[in-house]
Amino acid sequence: MNAQLDTRLRQLRLSGMVATLPLRLEQARGGDIDHLEFLELLVQDELTRRADRLFARRLKQASIIKIQEFSDFDWSFNTKIPKARLLELATGRFVVEHRNVLLIGPPGVGKSHCVVAISIGAIRAGYRVLIRSVFDLAQDFSEAEATGERRELVERLTRVELLILEDFGMKKLGPAAAEDLLEIFVRRHEKSSTIITTNRPTEDWSQFLSDVPATTAILDRFLAHVEIIQMQGKSYRLRQRSKGTQEKNGVKR
Repeated sequence: MNAQLDTRLRQLRLSGMVATLPLRLEQARGGDIDHLEFLELLVQDELTRRADRLFARRLKQASIIKIQEFSDFDWSFNTKIPKARLLELATGRFVVEHRNVLLIGPPGVGKSHCVVAISIGAIRAGYRVLIRSVFDLAQDFSEAEATGERRELVERLTRVELLILEDFGMKKLGPAAAEDLLEIFVRRHEKSSTIITTNRPTEDWSQFLSDVPATTAILDRFLAHVEIIQMQGKSYRLRQRSKGTQEKNGVKR
């Protein structure tokens, strides 16, 4: 490829065209495509590269390390899990409607897999997502308090279209956390969507938030437009552990 053209394409930030231009030129020289098709393919190559980069950037911003989709989910293991409702959430339509979701069930039934799959669907639909476990959240609040960056943290948790809080109730948050969470829920109310995963009923939330009035106000807003999904069944993790032990011991099933 012409070095000067390569430089100019890069100056225009058309790296997708740079990457595929040699292939498209070979196609053109072979007579497989005409001039207009050649240009259309190059433009599509560039758009595809940009979409891929945006998707990767949105995954990183969401704190998604491993891609897990519903196509990888073992629906046959726990047949009571509401497949149709979860697949609908992965379309991202609930984000458009500013609805919330509560996934409640015992550990190991696949709540984390589900929220990652839903997040990926939302990202593909063009939304910004952030996933924080309650353990991450406790550390976030602690560090923000120590560094005087509480406002920045609240902004970060407020501005995404879809916020996911995992393992709610598994760790007691700090004394001021309930007030911070209340501000976040107030600012997100009817403007964006929140998913919470938990194994504890909402009646217990004031125990780990340590603030009954703030907890009541949080629940008032979160439950106003919420879809509650019960995740019932056996633990996938225990099955995998049992399977690994059996394979290690040479037991075949």
